[in-house]
Amino acid sequence: MGQFDSDLNSDAFNQNPYPLYHRMRDEAPVYWSDSWGCWMLTRYEDITRTLHDYQSFTSLGRLTASLDLPEPMWEKVAPLVRHYSQGLINVDPPDHTRMRKLVHMAFTPRAIRKMQSYVQDIVDRLIEEQLERGEMDVIWDFSYPLPVTVIAEMMGIPVADHAKFKAWSGEIVGFMATPKPSAEVLLKSQAALLAMQQYFRDIFAKRRNEPEDDLITALARAELEGDKLTEEEAVSSCVTILIGGHETTTYLIANGFYALLQNPDQFRRLRDAPELDASATEEFLRYEGPFQRNRRIATRDLQIGGVNIKKGQLIVQFLGAANRDPTHFPNPDALDISRTPNKHLAFGYGPHFCLGAPLARLEAPTAIRALLQRLKNVRLAEDGLEWNSALFRGLKSLPIQFERA
Repeated sequence: MGQFDSDLNSDAFNQNPYPLYHRMRDEAPVYWSDSWGCWMLTRYEDITRTLHDYQSFTSLGRLTASLDLPEPMWEKVAPLVRHYSQGLINVDPPDHTRMRKLVHMAFTPRAIRKMQSYVQDIVDRLIEEQLERGEMDVIWDFSYPLPVTVIAEMMGIPVADHAKFKAWSGEIVGFMATPKPSAEVLLKSQAALLAMQQYFRDIFAKRRNEPEDDLITALARAELEGDKLTEEEAVSSCVTILIGGHETTTYLIANGFYALLQNPDQFRRLRDAPELDASATEEFLRYEGPFQRNRRIATRDLQIGGVNIKKGQLIVQFLGAANRDPTHFPNPDALDISRTPNKHLAFGYGPHFCLGAPLARLEAPTAIRALLQRLKNVRLAEDGLEWNSALFRGLKSLPIQFERA
């Protein structure tokens, strides 16, 4: 087993991956992990190269490439493998370009501006519901219901179904959180995926006959320069948008607010300077990004940093490590809400740059600004908070106590 494998599989890594990121970047920036079955990159330059060059580092099949299964099991999980072999985030140009153009219509600056007052209304309502209590769990009472409500509204999903999607999303991403998931985990993820896919197929069928002003209707009728989405592509895109649209923004808001609580000087500085909201959001993304790692597969024999990589080998890009690379970010372990420049990789880089970035950049500062303005004497209600896995990085809960401002 390699020099860092035991650390990579430890709970300490899940709770705080950054010390290990620094050690790997210094000692073995292109590292082969036997237990994960992949190469690991921790340098900013290597990661941007592999994210940008889709011809040498493909997205096709990347999320199921590390599965080590007997033949009968491959047949059982064929629907899961098929899903992660197509769709917006799992293909390269030109298919990716075609799909992205069609889906992007829902995330144009004009479309996002139309959501601004809606986002503010939800933020205000969620905080108002907690003010009299003097305490809340920032994640479950605030940062989760906000983005899931917003993305569901955009897509046209009824409020009554939000709980279903939370359960399905958690199960679907479960297999990605561990390097070599068990058969049980894979089958649970697949069952949730199939349920979500069927839900979207039913809505697509309804919207074709009864169109509404929502994203699902737009995808069902999407046509641009003669291109269309197949139903399978549209359903896959909806799964991606829903999961990406609330998992990451939930943690972006909570991680950012927790970082402020851990850095009182930055808390006071941002509270007193609303003009720093945008740069603070970028720093939260860099400092404690909600999406910590990405994957690609080498399409040919090549070298990264002088290390030989073979065609077909899986490459894991630690985005959280790139965002604390001292060659690009001076004093990288410090939170600086006015940091500039701040070319972090939290939204990725290159052709697969996150489609929902404009929406996250609307929701997060709106949410955190409201917390800063409407709560005072904010303090953590518990010690020893726990983090989830190092894939989607976020606390399991963030209980706080406060007074009405």
